[in-house]
Amino acid sequence: MHFDISDEQSLDNAGIRVTANRLLIWRTVRHHFDGAFSLADLEAALPTIDRSTLFRTLTLLSDAHLLHDIDDGSGSQKYCVCHVDDTRHCMGHVHITCQECHHTFCLTNVKIPPVALPEGFMPIETEYVVKGICSECAKRK
Repeated sequence: MHFDISDEQSLDNAGIRVTANRLLIWRTVRHHFDGAFSLADLEAALPTIDRSTLFRTLTLLSDAHLLHDIDDGSGSQKYCVCHVDDTRHCMGHVHITCQECHHTFCLTNVKIPPVALPEGFMPIETEYVVKGICSECAKRK
């Protein structure tokens, strides 16, 4: 059975002390963005909160495994809300990034395929980014 917990409760469950700014940032991240976003996107959505507070909070949320970082090759770090499984681990999914507009999309329903690794290798993190041209940019060409 799956039920949604409050934004405040999800921060508390992750061991993050709830403050007004953290709660506002977390609510914005969870409910304003559809998929991946950058620090600049968050700055535009929350112009009254300074950049350093936003960055520190994104780092805190990432360290608590509420967000995961995406290196899509655009030169701008992106973030995505973690979708967790029953073990509270962030479930890896595929990302696609447009090389024209640099928007990165989360394909939460497409899981990262298993990769046969050499014996003894212990993976820590897996990223799967497909680069191409999104449908909107393709229409303009």
